[in-house]
Amino acid sequence: MGRRACWVVAVLCLAVLSAGVLPAVGALPAADEEGNQDESLESKTLSAEDQVKDHSAGTRVVAGQIFLESGKSDSQSENEENFHSQEEEKENSLEELNSLEMSNLLNKDLEEAEIQSPVLTAIGGTADGEPCHFPFLFMEKEYAECTADGREDGRLWCATTYDYKKDQKWGFCESEEQSNKRRQMQEAEDVYQIGMKILNESSKKAQKKVAYQYLLKAADMNHTKAMEKVSYALLFGDYLKQNIQASKELFEKLTEEGSPKGQMALGFLYASGLGVNSSQAKALVYYTFGALGGNLIAHMILGYRYWAGIGVLQSCESALTHYRLVANHVASDISLTGGTVVQRIRLADEVENPGMASGMLEEDLIQYYQFLAEKGDVQAQVGLGQLHLHGGRGVEQNHQRAFEYFNQAANAGNSHAMAFLGKMYSEGSDVVPQSNETALQYFKKAADMGNPVGQSGLGMAYLYGRGVPVNYELALKYFQKAAEQGWVDGQLQLGSMYYNGIGVKKDYKQALKYFNLASQGGHILAFYNLAQMHATGTGVMRSCHTAVELFKNVCERGRWSERLMTAYNSYKDGDSNSAVVQYLLLAEQGYEVAQSNAAFILDQKASIVGENETYPRALLHWNRAASQGYTVARIKLGDYHFYGFGTDVDYETAFIHYRLASEQQHSAQAMFNLGYMHEKGLGIKQDIHLAKRFYDMAAEASPDAQVPVFLALCKLGVIYSLQYIREINIREVFSHIDMDQLLGPEWDLYLMTIIALLLGTIIAYRQRQHQAIPRAAGLRPAVPQQEPPPEHQPPQ
Repeated sequence: MGRRACWVVAVLCLAVLSAGVLPAVGALPAADEEGNQDESLESKTLSAEDQVKDHSAGTRVVAGQIFLESGKSDSQSENEENFHSQEEEKENSLEELNSLEMSNLLNKDLEEAEIQSPVLTAIGGTADGEPCHFPFLFMEKEYAECTADGREDGRLWCATTYDYKKDQKWGFCESEEQSNKRRQMQEAEDVYQIGMKILNESSKKAQKKVAYQYLLKAADMNHTKAMEKVSYALLFGDYLKQNIQASKELFEKLTEEGSPKGQMALGFLYASGLGVNSSQAKALVYYTFGALGGNLIAHMILGYRYWAGIGVLQSCESALTHYRLVANHVASDISLTGGTVVQRIRLADEVENPGMASGMLEEDLIQYYQFLAEKGDVQAQVGLGQLHLHGGRGVEQNHQRAFEYFNQAANAGNSHAMAFLGKMYSEGSDVVPQSNETALQYFKKAADMGNPVGQSGLGMAYLYGRGVPVNYELALKYFQKAAEQGWVDGQLQLGSMYYNGIGVKKDYKQALKYFNLASQGGHILAFYNLAQMHATGTGVMRSCHTAVELFKNVCERGRWSERLMTAYNSYKDGDSNSAVVQYLLLAEQGYEVAQSNAAFILDQKASIVGENETYPRALLHWNRAASQGYTVARIKLGDYHFYGFGTDVDYETAFIHYRLASEQQHSAQAMFNLGYMHEKGLGIKQDIHLAKRFYDMAAEASPDAQVPVFLALCKLGVIYSLQYIREINIREVFSHIDMDQLLGPEWDLYLMTIIALLLGTIIAYRQRQHQAIPRAAGLRPAVPQQEPPPEHQPPQ
């Protein structure tokens, strides 16, 4: 396909995506299921069936998630039913006329399909050019496809008659070149599997580096999955030395082969200008092809671009299409524990407020809790168990250690630990085998002690019949008990029961109430359910904007969010280049914290970007972060326009940004800056009174601003006094003053008396000082004078 044709196809694809329709693209590569962190971070590929499936058809609940199978309200459904009944009458009248024509067309298509079906022809052997016969009999075994049995060189062959032994008619199914290529690809697959096995089974960095050497070897042999792994490792500097140019070449090669991961990554390089000249148009094209290929990250990027209007016309409905598709897959992967914890650490906040808690646990503190747990502290055991169960706050997810801590606490009689053991047995994992019976025992023990986690687990057992007969009344009872104690799982399941009318009368308002409560506790499935309700207008007024924001929240809890922590660790280890690339990719996906962190690192002159490009790129990401409501980013925008970083000096624009930060986020820094600009008349008319007002507002907004505000007000007072003196005429003031009237007719005598008293006081004070000096001097011991030593005397 020529270059012009490629761009025409790209434009057509963009038009289809903007309309919110995802066409089928044929057989697409399935998602890799290695389960390791890097693979899940790079992307997940959708099948063609998943892409064309309408996720808004009907309504069903699986593990607390609302899967809508029809996004229409009741009134819409009634109208459509009436419409369809009228249409059916018309269709029935035409059915008889069309049936004969359709059958003729089908017969014609079947004949063409038979003609076009490929026939395998033997190459060489004793039946060169003859068609292969399937099945054929060889060594008393039937073969329905080509085989390498009976050959030492591994070449595939087939028989051209049924009985090979009788007729000895055979030929190769492939040429020698094809055979060599197939064997090479098999060898590459074997090397790839060795590398992946080491990568998945080891947690040591040295072993992972060894694994990537195998993957590098497989990539050199043109193994597609190995090239995908290696290209991302080169891009981010994961276990291989960071090399943007080498990763770009691999991405281009993958794109030519039709890899959605390669297409998405190449789009990222053009969007961020890494290794190539920045081009938002090319980035959009590659993102589009990646999304059509089923890449979830590409869908997420396009969703953010349509939501924010980056390189495309802003379209809430198009953003909703992309975000909903990704959110469906994220929600389906999340267990009832609510998903992994996303650590959103802002580098700018860490620098400006070093004492502020970042949510990370210090290593010493973790060791202290471990020491307490070993000594039998039940609360420490439960806390560490939860940390290892969910991961986050600097602790890696580890189900084995979580199980051990919960077991210790449960043996000590802790109901919370019993409930979490029940959850682990109910969900099952590599460490804990799934067992409804064991889970039920732990849930009952915890529920009998009034534990809400146990009550919710018992409700789940009765709702889905896990180890007990299905009983909706008991399920509702236990969910209500758990919800009353504020447990998010109980609130979520209670909302689902009201939504679907299971055990209770269907009530969308109650469902909305409980989903809102669960979302306040941070349960990602509650956000997902609320998004579905707002997207379809079920129980609430339809709101595309609200639905997109909720779906975006769900999408940002996908496994790729683990890259936030990886980037942070890279930055802390001093590898700013690796950190900034990772943050830039996450920033493309719409993570506000990644946008601000990328801008922060670029602000410090990251070496991976040209010196003249750091400020303009930082300005771009500060702008995107500010549009998502980050106060520091809004102030940074004001600073960049005030000082001319990455743009021309523009006091008026700086004033606008400071005012937005002041009015929307009540920032003390922004108020102080507005006071200064009013004081100096920068970007606004000079007004000392307004300057004082903003300084006072800054002092009220933050205690930290009181000292600089006091100094600024002192300066403002001096300026105000000088300005007042400058505005009046001193001589005219004194000429209009009548001293006789003001102080009386003898004011000069009073003045002379005051002056005489002051002089007498000064003279008396000076005399007392002179008398005290000799007395004090007499107390000093006499110091004998010594002649200088001979070497210090001047020469004669």
